[in-house]
Amino acid sequence: MPERRTVALVTLGCARNEVDSEELAGRLAADGWELVEDASDADVAVVNTCGFVEAAKKDSVDALLEANDLKDHGRTQAVVAVGCMAERYGKDLAEALPEADGVLGFDDYADISDRLQTILSGGIHASHAPRDRRKLLPISPAERQAAAEVALPGHAQATASAPEDLPEGLAPASGPRAPLRRRLDTSPVASVKLASGCDRRCTFCAIPSFRGSFISRRPSDVLGETRWLAEQGVKEIMLVSENNTSYGKDLGDIRLLETLLPELAAVDGLERIRVSYLQPAEMRPGLIDVLTSTEKVAPYFDLSFQHSAPGVLRAMRRFGDTDRFLELLDQIRGKAPQAGARSNFIVGFPGETEEDLAELERFISEARLDAIGVFGYSDEEGTEAASYENKLDPEVVAERLEHISRLAEELTAQRAEERLGETVEVLIDRVDEEDGPVGRGAHQAPETDGQTILTGLDGLGIGTDGAELAPGRMILAKVVATEGVDLVAEPLPASLSLGDAGSCGEEAAR
Repeated sequence: MPERRTVALVTLGCARNEVDSEELAGRLAADGWELVEDASDADVAVVNTCGFVEAAKKDSVDALLEANDLKDHGRTQAVVAVGCMAERYGKDLAEALPEADGVLGFDDYADISDRLQTILSGGIHASHAPRDRRKLLPISPAERQAAAEVALPGHAQATASAPEDLPEGLAPASGPRAPLRRRLDTSPVASVKLASGCDRRCTFCAIPSFRGSFISRRPSDVLGETRWLAEQGVKEIMLVSENNTSYGKDLGDIRLLETLLPELAAVDGLERIRVSYLQPAEMRPGLIDVLTSTEKVAPYFDLSFQHSAPGVLRAMRRFGDTDRFLELLDQIRGKAPQAGARSNFIVGFPGETEEDLAELERFISEARLDAIGVFGYSDEEGTEAASYENKLDPEVVAERLEHISRLAEELTAQRAEERLGETVEVLIDRVDEEDGPVGRGAHQAPETDGQTILTGLDGLGIGTDGAELAPGRMILAKVVATEGVDLVAEPLPASLSLGDAGSCGEEAAR
């Protein structure tokens, strides 16, 4: 009987990292590893790190150190770093953090089982030297699909093939770049990768250097993985990549997303498809049409504005301005008045003036965004902006961050109040002991955009714990109150009596 080997995956960072962790979980499960939730119960703790900004890197280091402490108290024998920070720093991270027994880059993912076994057995796997992954793929997007030797997390290798006898709950490879995948939770929501990498050259961002150039997954692989997730009980999928508006450009069709979305919406069992990471400069009328008119596709616009003052945007090597961005939002709401919109912004960018800040304030005051993330600028090594002059004093950056963050909190609360009286489709995420059923409307992405708390259940013949409204159920509800960005809504009796959640949209249309 083979020796029992246990592994736990600890995931930090964005939804793309969550997909990568489930790919690693799939590879390990296929090779006989037993997956456990708690790192203290695992022989090996694998920490999927984030390398985006300093705060995220610090969180990743803290997670590695916390896992290392388990070696003195639990079953854990080895701690291994994977993910963006591991890829970005390689042997430099291994030297700086000896508490990590291994630092594995993306090229190690295809052989993750062997790598972990080597480390668990006391062997040493030499970490890679950091390199710019943009240089691994052809400059021409049309030539990239043939570059099968390049490791693409969430895509798998072109030569990958699934074992004949897969463990239960493991997704089979559905195409030449489709990964094995094993779900790590039972949430009714899951992310699906459309692509990896980015061809944009924003001066503040280092992601392309360690994630590489943009390359799309084939539609058949995205569809196959989505069908498998639906079979696993997933009701909402979130399409993720560094830039979803570029999907298909390396496959010969920049409008491929407009074709793919209706196909995904037709997958049995799914209730909602959400598209994230949209570039304002690449938005096009046809994509807006599909996002606002396709049944089961959420009219949700995660638009990466970053700023609205023209001078700052040009210094970021981005495009647009306040009026163009407001016009884009008007176009969206002209087609779907209840559409959700969110964005992130950087304040204190080198050279940002008081006038630039006032222009940003004007934009967010008029944009009526549902959710706003605000970050203070700090130098990120390897980026062009790190070499810029006219850096602002850190105290000035902190003051501007506090000011815009406070304004954003007020404005998003006001936007939530505008939804009073609206009927929203709520996907139940969980049932809390204190709050009862908690879910999200179409304008609320998981974890980032607030939630919808259901109330008034007693009068509907539902227990106070809301047990009848299990996670994954989609119902109609009327917004009756707000708590900051969160909504409080009462379920509509008609939607509760429907036989299945799939009739919810039909009821809304009546």
